[in-house]
Amino acid sequence: MRAMLLERLGPITGGREFLRLAELLVPAPGPGEVLIRVHTCGVCHTELDEIEGRLSPPRLPVVLGHQVVGEIAAHGEGVTEPAVGSRVGAGWIAAACGTCTRCRAGDDNLCADFRATGRDIDGGYAEFMTVDARYAHPLPDGLDAVRAAPLLCAGAIGWRSLRLCALENGQRLGLTGFGGSGHLVLQLARHLYPDSEVFVFARSEQTRRFARGLGAAWAGHTDHTPPTPLDAIIDTTSAWVPVLRALECLAPGGRLVINAIRKEDGDREALRELDYEKHLWREREIKSVANVAGRDIREFLNLAMAADLRPETEVYDLADAGRALRELRAGGVKGAKVLRISG
Repeated sequence: MRAMLLERLGPITGGREFLRLAELLVPAPGPGEVLIRVHTCGVCHTELDEIEGRLSPPRLPVVLGHQVVGEIAAHGEGVTEPAVGSRVGAGWIAAACGTCTRCRAGDDNLCADFRATGRDIDGGYAEFMTVDARYAHPLPDGLDAVRAAPLLCAGAIGWRSLRLCALENGQRLGLTGFGGSGHLVLQLARHLYPDSEVFVFARSEQTRRFARGLGAAWAGHTDHTPPTPLDAIIDTTSAWVPVLRALECLAPGGRLVINAIRKEDGDREALRELDYEKHLWREREIKSVANVAGRDIREFLNLAMAADLRPETEVYDLADAGRALRELRAGGVKGAKVLRISG
């Protein structure tokens, strides 16, 4: 099978090649696992964190990719569902113990035995992959493979972030950083909270126009102040400065939800500006998002169909995965990037 292998870590700069197209054996599913024939796989900022060493895989080489859409090709021992031939999606969560307090509560994203697709196991930048059958999620009818891929991570983690905001209809939501996840959250928020206005912070004017076109009530630069304080803000940036700016824009009792698996160190000095009265006083809260739970993916797939969410996508061949990642690293991405692999 064709697969893109990550063999070494380092900064994504210039023309450096960090992925290699290779021919590998089709993996065999173990007990409790399924084999997925991969049709598409989304490209995510988390892959940049892996490549550049902020979220290093425990072994190299490894096959990246955790927004995987395909069909069940074979069962491992003890597996009968999902049925062979059925369409499924696999996200960042690849396995968890299933028995601890967190797992039993539905928060398997917090399990000490959490394992990630495309980091701890080989992921979807390949024609086939294996995964724990519990985390091969059936896809709703009518959801095509390109549209489904971003929903499995950008969408599902956005749904978890939105839920953590504890937003009520009519309250004001802010989004700082507006890419693959943010543009889906905006659409979902407008569906779930029709009386709520959504405010978007983005450095690029092109991105701000994109947000307005999707129904944002206001879109300004990260340094700008919205016309009214906000009840909740979701941060999806990789930097610290937007965190401080977002805290300044919260209403009393407002909540900042940080949806970023890692923050880069380049602007860490910005944290010296943290001021209790300016940023935290009057019961403002900060909440972080840790990974994505299996239930987030299942719930969000159904919500996406109900809300008729339409991810903006740009499609690449598997062999062009490196180019897709470099363009993602450069910023200014409108929507989500998806690799078409088979089918």
